Parts: sequence; C-alpha cells; structure tokens
Amino acid sequence: MILCSNPKAQYLSHRREIDKAIRRVLLHGRYILGKEVDAFEHEFARFLGTKFAVGVASGTDALEISMAALGIGKGDEVITASHTATATAAAILKVGAVPVLIDIEPEYMTLDPREFESAVTRRTRAVIPVHLYGQPADLAPIRRIADRRGIAVIEDCAQAHGALYRGRPVGTFGDLSAFSFYPTKNLGAFGDAGAVVTDDRTLAAKCLLLREYGWKQKHRSVSRGWNSRLDELQAAVLRVKLKYLKRDNRKRQALADEYRRRFTLSELVLSAVEGVEGLTSSGVIAPKVRPCSTHVYHLYVVRTKARNSLQAALKRKGIQSLIHYPLPIHLQPYFKTRVRSVGKLPETQRAAREVLSLPMYPQLTKSQLHTITDSINEFFA
Repeated sequence: MILCSNPKAQYLSHRREIDKAIRRVLLHGRYILGKEVDAFEHEFARFLGTKFAVGVASGTDALEISMAALGIGKGDEVITASHTATATAAAILKVGAVPVLIDIEPEYMTLDPREFESAVTRRTRAVIPVHLYGQPADLAPIRRIADRRGIAVIEDCAQAHGALYRGRPVGTFGDLSAFSFYPTKNLGAFGDAGAVVTDDRTLAAKCLLLREYGWKQKHRSVSRGWNSRLDELQAAVLRVKLKYLKRDNRKRQALADEYRRRFTLSELVLSAVEGVEGLTSSGVIAPKVRPCSTHVYHLYVVRTKARNSLQAALKRKGIQSLIHYPLPIHLQPYFKTRVRSVGKLPETQRAAREVLSLPMYPQLTKSQLHTITDSINEFFA
C-alpha cells in the first residue's frame, strides 16, 4: 500500500534524534510548559521572522485564541473560505462569532480577495485566509482591503509551514497567525499541537493568558482563559523536526515537480479524454503555483471530473488517495444553519467534486511516485 501521508516514515527518518529528545524530557521530569516549550517558541518565531510564538494544544485552539485575543465574540462576523478544513469554521463558532463563507479563486483554490471585499459588513471583525494545501493565499490584496476597512487578518497556516509569499513566510502578514502541528503536517508532532504567532506584544500577552486559565501567576486568574497548553514532549519532537523543515519542504517540491513532469510526459494534462463521467477536457489538472510564491505541498491535490472513478481505480492498485474536502462547510448539516454564505459559491462546489489528494510526503520514493503516475496514465488510456 502506498499511503497518502506517512508520519511514521518521518519519525523513522529522524528516529535517533527524536528518541533522544523524548528521553531528555522524560528524565527532566517536567512535562507541561517547561524549557522545551520555551525553546521551541523562540526557535519557531526565529524560523518565521516573527517576534512572538505561543505554543497551544492544537491548530483549532490557535485560531480560537487568536480571535479571543482580538475580542471577537457574539454578534461579530469573521470571513473565510468555505473550501477549507472544518476547524476554521468550528473555531469561529467557538468564540460565538458567525462564519461568513465566500468563494475561492479557481486556479489556486484559496480565498478570493474580490469576494472578500463584497462580503464585508459593519459586523465584520476579521478575515481568515487559509493557505490551503501549502499554497499561499493572495495576501497583498487581502491585507489592503482589511486595513482600509479596519478588519483584522488572522492567517490560517495549518497546511503551509515554510511557504513563502513575495519572499516572506506565511504567518508574518497577519495580525495573528495560527499553525497546526497535527502529525501529518509538514511540521508535525506526535499528537495535537499548535501555535499562535504575532509581532504584537500586547496580543502575544493576551494569548499567553488565554492558553492557561488567564493566569499571570499560578492559581491567580486575571482574565478569562482555558487549558490549551503545548506539552514538553510535543515541543521536543517539534524542535527536532523544525531543523529539517526546509529540507523536507524541498523534497516535497521535488516530488511535485516529478509529478508534473510525469503528467506532461504521459500527456495527461494536455490530452482530451472523453467518456468518463462526462469528462471532456484534461485527464488531471496539476496544482498551479501562485506567482511570486512557493508552494510547500502539504497535500498534492489534482483535479479531475473523473475523481470518484480514478480514486476507486487507484485503491484497487494499492494506492491511497483522499479528498480534501468532499463537502464545503456551507453545505454540511451542522454548519449550514449556523453560517452565512455569500452567493452560491460555484468554484467551491466545483472543487469539492473534482479534487483528489495523491500521496505526498518527503519519504515518498521516486519509484512509488512512478507507480502512481503510471496507474493514472493507465486509467485514462
């Protein structure tokens, strides 16, 4: 079986260092908010070029804490894309705000800045651009619109550790930015973990209070807060993996280049294919990289009108593929009565019918990738 993602392979590639880091924590005896967390926060902030990083329990918590630090709550609106992971909208609801869901750019599948401006109302407090699949959203116009309208920007960087937009890392454009370190991410822990990053000292201080009961000192709450602490074991693992993040991202990019080369050689992208679930254009459409940006391929997502049949054919060959995401947020049973969508979101709904995530992780071999592309070629032959 060729897996779509493989966090175990990443562990094995750094096993000696990770095991040593874990033993260090176990022998030290402090397991919550200690030296490892403090060191990781400084190292991650330095990696990004931000002033502050606050370790929290998950990427969803990072989004919630970011909004809470800005005072966003009941009656407020937060704009984001409907084509995203459930966590983005769930975090908005958790602070009591209303998710306002808009359409995506068809080429890059990230939040459309033109749709953003048309969705702003007097209740809008923030926008959350999601750097989906490792592709940076178009931050310059989003930032301009937000600044002109007095709206905060919270970047959702859960899938884009190390991606660059106009030469700067994503996570450095927002008032606050949220990262997830779920095990399958480009920078992944061995469980749930996350971080909020910011250049604003006051917001960073609020995030520190919010992650642990509003404590400035133990057992003395000075504000609201909850339990969202990054533990020492996860921080120690992340410190090891952070050293290899740029290298591993380059491996992902090399694999993406090989996918594209193989698709072009087999004429899948350019050939006309007919008769498969109404498919009348290209076999698969490879991901397009935004100009002046770097894509870090958390997921390698192709598009095809033959998505369901292709996925079934790959499964028969022992190749795992996944769909990110099969049902837009605004159409999900729980969310559809709790969100406001702006228009019918045709690009979002089209993406949900066509996207397919192919195997992508640094330890994927060229031989395995060739097996995948050969199987796709055979399917469309």
